[in-house]
Amino acid sequence: MTAVVPGTDPQIALAEEFGTANYAPLPVVLSHGDGAWVTDVDGVRYLDALAGYSALNFGHRHPALTAAAHAQLDTLTLTARAFHNDRLPAFQRDLAALTGTEAVLPMNTGAEAVESAVKVARAWGYRVKGVRPGAARIVVAGGNFHGRTTTVVSFSDDPVARDDFGPFTPGFDRVPFGDADALAAALTDDTVAVLLEPVQGEAGVLVPPPGYLRAVRELTEQRGVLLVCDEIQSGLGRAGATLCTDLSGVRADLYTLGKALGGGIVPVSAVVGRRDVLGVLRPGEHGSTFGGNPLAAAVGSAVCALLATGEYQARARELGAHLDARLRALPGLTAVRGVGLWSGVDVDPRIGTGRDVCVALARRGVLAKETHGVTVRLSPPLVVTHDEVDVLVDTFGAALGDLSHG
Repeated sequence: MTAVVPGTDPQIALAEEFGTANYAPLPVVLSHGDGAWVTDVDGVRYLDALAGYSALNFGHRHPALTAAAHAQLDTLTLTARAFHNDRLPAFQRDLAALTGTEAVLPMNTGAEAVESAVKVARAWGYRVKGVRPGAARIVVAGGNFHGRTTTVVSFSDDPVARDDFGPFTPGFDRVPFGDADALAAALTDDTVAVLLEPVQGEAGVLVPPPGYLRAVRELTEQRGVLLVCDEIQSGLGRAGATLCTDLSGVRADLYTLGKALGGGIVPVSAVVGRRDVLGVLRPGEHGSTFGGNPLAAAVGSAVCALLATGEYQARARELGAHLDARLRALPGLTAVRGVGLWSGVDVDPRIGTGRDVCVALARRGVLAKETHGVTVRLSPPLVVTHDEVDVLVDTFGAALGDLSHG
């Protein structure tokens, strides 16, 4: 059995002395990564079953992505948007082609992309739809996770994200996720957008009922409301398609993308969608010093090239089906949810918490992350092999056995 090695303690002690306690990481200190595997400072290897919450869809140090980054480091890394650079236009073209959209607004982090989409939707509401000044409203889903900025946590219903961080930004109406009737009732003449995740990741990989996204799309079209889909976790191959909404045959007006867009190398995010919607922005109204920098654009274009082959979307579908079938056969689980290579697994509370399972997994050489008490999220890199998926599930079963037997 692999142990969480005591030799990592000096690094953890240093982090505790100078860091802040806004995370509670497992007691593992990683120093190297390759594909679906990571190695700690003591040389112990672990199968990465989290992949940076989908930021590492292509695994650690994918050669095509590191080559793009290395090459760009030798030429130009940052200009700020006061000037053009020779990498951003191609990245915007590549991302628009990949996603079937018309315009690309580059940013850095996922939360920045969501904040940008909120601003764009409001501006569109005032300048195009004709909503009264200051009256624009956006409908969101309960259980959502769109980031941790002040505006974003204003429409969260997670007390951990909200408590002691108010006062909050107004203008949001929250309805239950997956309930199209509740969403219909929340739409008013002042509603400018509906913002939701096609699959809720942080909530435990919650998949909405069949037909939900189609119903939402029909309702927004009927009421002249934008549909904004947050695909920061679900997009770029994770769900088994370039965009998770593709699985439902739905097209949003705007998408927020991030995480995997940076290849696990640099922070890259974007809002993509209709030109007439993103076109409401005027020079000086919105921006980012690092958004669209040449290094990020070079890596982003390389990511688009990988996804353009369709290989990773297919791997997510095929290996995800195998993962799902094997997880459902394990004893000690009360629910298994998933789409593509992305699963939320609920552990029988008599066995332990999600955190207990993740600690037991780490001792056996697999890294995963819990959420909301009894749920463990599994999102291994899309480069994982069939045999490595079997290692993941076999280890999960063994970890449950460790906890069941004390």
